[in-house]
Amino acid sequence: MSATVTTVSKAGPTAGEARTEESGGLRDAVRRRRKLLAGGGVLAVLLVLGAVLLGGGGWPAGLTADISGPLDAANEWVVDNRDTHPLFLYFLLHLSNTATDAVNGVYQGLDALGWLGVMAAAVLVAWRSAGLGRRGLRVALTAFGAFAVCGLLGMWDATLLTIALMVVSVAIAAVLGALIGLAAGLSDRVDRALRPVLDTMQVMPAFAYLLPFVLVFGTGTPAALFCTVIYAAPPMARLTALGLRGADPAALEASVSLGANGRQRLWTARLPLARRQMLLGLNQTIMMALSMVVIAALVGAGGLGEEVYSALATTDVGKAFAAGLPIVLIAVWLDRTTAAAGDGTGTPGAAGSWLHGGRAWALVAAAVAAAAAVRTTTWPDTWTYDISTPVNKAQEWITANLTFTEVWAREFTLWVLNPLRDGLVWLPWWSVLLLVAAAAWLVGNWVSAVTATAAMAAIGVLGVWAKSLNTLSQVLAALVLTLVLGFLAGVLCARAKRLERWVRPLLDAMQTMPQFVYLIPVVALFGATRTSAIVAAVVYALPAVVRITTQGLREVDPAAVEASRSLGASTRQQLLGVQLPLARPALQLAVNQGVVLVLAVVVVGGLVGGGALGYDVIKGLSRGEMGLGMTAGIAIVCLGLVLDRVTQRTSRTPR
Repeated sequence: MSATVTTVSKAGPTAGEARTEESGGLRDAVRRRRKLLAGGGVLAVLLVLGAVLLGGGGWPAGLTADISGPLDAANEWVVDNRDTHPLFLYFLLHLSNTATDAVNGVYQGLDALGWLGVMAAAVLVAWRSAGLGRRGLRVALTAFGAFAVCGLLGMWDATLLTIALMVVSVAIAAVLGALIGLAAGLSDRVDRALRPVLDTMQVMPAFAYLLPFVLVFGTGTPAALFCTVIYAAPPMARLTALGLRGADPAALEASVSLGANGRQRLWTARLPLARRQMLLGLNQTIMMALSMVVIAALVGAGGLGEEVYSALATTDVGKAFAAGLPIVLIAVWLDRTTAAAGDGTGTPGAAGSWLHGGRAWALVAAAVAAAAAVRTTTWPDTWTYDISTPVNKAQEWITANLTFTEVWAREFTLWVLNPLRDGLVWLPWWSVLLLVAAAAWLVGNWVSAVTATAAMAAIGVLGVWAKSLNTLSQVLAALVLTLVLGFLAGVLCARAKRLERWVRPLLDAMQTMPQFVYLIPVVALFGATRTSAIVAAVVYALPAVVRITTQGLREVDPAAVEASRSLGASTRQQLLGVQLPLARPALQLAVNQGVVLVLAVVVVGGLVGGGALGYDVIKGLSRGEMGLGMTAGIAIVCLGLVLDRVTQRTSRTPR
């Protein structure tokens, strides 16, 4: 009898439960419809009243506040007092010197190993982390190929400087993130307090982190290091807290029954159970740190990012490609190594059980020391090859023969970007605020609406209304392209598993590449235009949208799909009537992630003709106009908040 009951429970809900679920779904649909009708009616009334009482036009000049002057004055005060004020002499100067000494120390240590020692360390660490099987060999070969290409392209010293900055920043960010995650994982109050802060930090584009640290530390290694730490710490904090909160209750209960106190439960149960999530957090921290280290070339970080930046500034595609390719390969190496460690594939099997734990790492250290003892210095100049000339010739050929890219960029700007920008600028300022409030309220709740409206109003108060709408027009155009392509590819991958297996390595590689690198090929194809920034943003955001869409469609209840099929629904009807509606939470998350990623690259696109807020940030950094740059940076943060609240559901899904 019990077996029969079990079978029935697995087959599906009872008739009463089905009626309850159906009535609940109907109530939700009615509630959403009523909310939409009520919001539409109120919005129509407010639009009419605004047209009568406020008229049209952009943001009123009387409602703006110029903060660039005070910010420039603050920057001048910092420059004048950096060598005399006690705050700098006894605190900030020590932080700055410590940061510089730490990065220089790691760089000198890598340089002392010689190129053979560095390559041996990278290969052996990758092999040990990924295991002694085929996967370990593939990861080790990836490490060897990455560093060999760095040397062959003449980027060895720049690569070592980038890795030195990475080592220090990741170490600090991982410790800081783990401590924050530990506090959030053990305390509900801390978790509730930190959640909105981490949410805001994760929607802020990388550019927004640079200016505050430049204001305090000036350009150079300290500013680059500290902004990288702050940018890369949130994933470690989030995933550490998630791992601690998701620990198996049965295991925790068993440790309590054995008499373990709170500290013992943490060290013997919670942390070991959260190991996988923490290693995933370390992987994400490393990848975000690499992305920021490359962008931090704008503030004097040096390394590969500076090579790319200087090449893009002179539109030297060949030189930019020579520096961008090592960045991509280093990113792939780091991702594969840390992902293998997180998957637990680095644990040797029976054949390699003697190479386990400390013994294996001791052998790795001995092999690295032996390679360093060969006394190889920097990469030999005779082993380098300059690819900038052939790449530039190829780019010239593309420009001369593949004119459709230039034509498409020009027509897209003429018929899409310009009308969209002009339309947003033409809208009365109060109507933009009402539209933002209505969209945020419909997607979320009144708190989301108030936050989004206040952030949009702050943009007007800063006096960058038109430039922000220009940036917004680029984001909207790129987002539409991203969602159309991403949803289509996601549907195809969800329905064809073979296609998904073919596409997965490409998506993996695309998701490991820093956003800075995407600018190089688009400049070669489209030149320095707003369209280049949009194409780079689409390519950068596409993998996340495809993955989330595919996962959401795959997780749709098979019983619902089977029921629609039994009723005679066609494949198209199943997709439109069942799968897409049931996958709506995943699709909304895809929209939210897509808009955040698109904004990040559109802002960076100021380097290649994107203009608007991104250009103001770059101009402020390059010319020392901190007031201009900080104003644009604050506006970018506000715009990110607006876009996040407008696309983020009230019941948040973990990122």
